[in-house]
Amino acid sequence: MELLNSLFESARKAGASSKLLESELINKVLLEVADAAERHASVILIENQKDLDRMDPENPKYDRLKLTAERINGIASDMRNVATLPFPQGRLLDSYVRPNGMRISKITVPFGVIGIIYEARPNVTFDVFSLCFKSGNGCVLKGGSDAHYSNIAIMEVIHGILLDNGIDPNVCTLLPDDREATNALMHAREYVDMIIPRGSKALIDFVRENARIPVIETGAGVCHTYFDKSGDIAKGVPIIYNSKTRRVSVCNSLDCMIIHSERLGDLPVLTEKLKASNVLIYADEKALKALSGKYPEELLKQASDESFGTEFLDYIMAIKTVDSLEEALVHIEHFGSKHSECIVSEDKEAIELFKKTVDAACVYANVSTAFTDGGEFGFGAEIGISTQKLHARGPMALAELCSYKWIIEGEGQIR
Repeated sequence: MELLNSLFESARKAGASSKLLESELINKVLLEVADAAERHASVILIENQKDLDRMDPENPKYDRLKLTAERINGIASDMRNVATLPFPQGRLLDSYVRPNGMRISKITVPFGVIGIIYEARPNVTFDVFSLCFKSGNGCVLKGGSDAHYSNIAIMEVIHGILLDNGIDPNVCTLLPDDREATNALMHAREYVDMIIPRGSKALIDFVRENARIPVIETGAGVCHTYFDKSGDIAKGVPIIYNSKTRRVSVCNSLDCMIIHSERLGDLPVLTEKLKASNVLIYADEKALKALSGKYPEELLKQASDESFGTEFLDYIMAIKTVDSLEEALVHIEHFGSKHSECIVSEDKEAIELFKKTVDAACVYANVSTAFTDGGEFGFGAEIGISTQKLHARGPMALAELCSYKWIIEGEGQIR
């Protein structure tokens, strides 16, 4: 515990000093880390393979753990994008003068030190560093043991560039990957200002229930796409296929397709492309009947109660039949996770009702849920997808890593 407290204290000091760095130096470091990530990609991939060798390829986490040269190039590109974005701290939100002459201003400031508890996602190490560093925050990372070798290799790249530029490397601290470190981080109230968990629902629930520090939940993504009775098949087919199969291990992938009963005749067409990806479908009784003999028998199962409200993180999808938009909305309210929900419809009134009624961070109309991502929203990168409503909601990036404070100036006013 003494060692961990020492790490927290060092992170706190480094974080306090980082908000004083010149903007040109911050962007220079981000660009250099991006270059170094690509330059040392072969080393990172060797270490990543050590982690992959310890995991069953059938594990849904395997794809999240896996790094490739292409993915590293994408991570580097995200960091370069972050370097081009405006600085979020020091932004004037409001200002006014009181009758007594007091000048009051509201400006954005970094939180201080942000703790991240995450599982098999080594890309998070780069993403969190870039966003926290750009926003003037220190960060303490508690990665999972699944990504042990990957995270160490990535941290060596980051620390090397920080040291080359005369910056305290403790501004980005990687904790040991044991449970003691997790527990210590959740209770480090004197050093850490906010914790963001990234991972399974079990991890998120554990952090929320045990942390003594404010937590922003990046909740599980149980995502639905509702194909309305007025839905356009030409739009629905690619939306369903893309949101389900683009990358099944991420939180914005489709878990449950809801279809209006009047469109069950189109269900074989809407699911046709899913065959090529061997998507297993758990269909309710009506959908099962509509697909029987038109979808591979070995990939078609009767849905159970557990089929709905499940984040599959795999080539698996549920189908629910409803008789009205209102019934679809009730299903989403009951089984959704407030992450991303979509309607495919040509009825403007139905779309407006869906947008107003659905309680989710991201609500789509005729667009794939695969776009719930900081990069796709133009944020450069993301630190997570918040399903909460206080302070941050949806993709969290630079702006969400700042709080604010009041500045009051005058000429000797007293009350």
